[in-house]
Amino acid sequence: MLNILFMGTPDFAKESLEAIYNAGYNVLGVVTNPDKPKGRGMKLVASPVKEFAIEKNLKVYQPIKVKENQEFIDEIRTLNPDVICVVAYGKILPKEILEIPKLGCINVHGSLLPKYRGAAPIQRAVLNGDKKTGITTIYMDVGMDTGDMILKEEVEIGEDETTGELWDRLSKIGGNLLVETLKQIENGTAPREKQGDDFSMAPMLNKEMSKIDWEKQSAQEIKNLVRGLNPIMGAYTFLNGKKIKFWKVDVAKSTEIYADGMQILRNGTVIVSDQRDGVFIKTKDGILKVLEIQGENARRMNINDFLRGNPINEFEIFE
Repeated sequence: MLNILFMGTPDFAKESLEAIYNAGYNVLGVVTNPDKPKGRGMKLVASPVKEFAIEKNLKVYQPIKVKENQEFIDEIRTLNPDVICVVAYGKILPKEILEIPKLGCINVHGSLLPKYRGAAPIQRAVLNGDKKTGITTIYMDVGMDTGDMILKEEVEIGEDETTGELWDRLSKIGGNLLVETLKQIENGTAPREKQGDDFSMAPMLNKEMSKIDWEKQSAQEIKNLVRGLNPIMGAYTFLNGKKIKFWKVDVAKSTEIYADGMQILRNGTVIVSDQRDGVFIKTKDGILKVLEIQGENARRMNINDFLRGNPINEFEIFE
């Protein structure tokens, strides 16, 4: 059985660590990011990967940096792993580490490479309204997700699926695909396919992109923005100077609302607002139906509950 060093940080990576642990591989140690302060008390909180490692009595390493950290690199070299498995670790590995394991460093990536190289492949697939995505395992090299591909598994993205929901699905698929990848590497049957030059990037998300642009975005584009940023940060807009977040919306069907003559209204205008039917908003192309909303300094709630204490008037304009 292979001797493995695992490197990862969030819950997405924890699923892969659990999968290889349950498959019986010898996990020599686990490398994860340092504990981070969270909450009002700024208490240090361990990553999901660290929590699992402690539960299973696995050795944990938490270097602040891995580049130019000779002490850490020498320690990894002493472990002499057959394979290093890297899943959403959060740091770029230097060539010195990539060359340590005799069978290579394997990465579980949340897209169908070469599409969406980079830090946010799952989020970008939802934001862009893609119909499918998947998991790819690759042999790592010094580039950003540029290594030779090993195995892939494709999935369809649900029409209303959020980043959070897709993240959870892909994390389990990633764990299973990693186990299958390791089996094939051990047996000498693992394929190796170059990616080619037809690729796209998936850079980190930023807060600026979370503001709805009523003048430029269609109803479908706003829906994709809302589900793509759920549960990360939410998409926001302003109503009467107050910040409003949308957590779930849909594109209204023609049978849901009579919209004759609305072309004279500004984009962002509330066309319908009542506790029974909800809130419908004019966009550049189509009508947006609000399903889940969050007022300023308030909690998330469905639109009908929100309207009971926070009336939104017809012809008010979201900015």
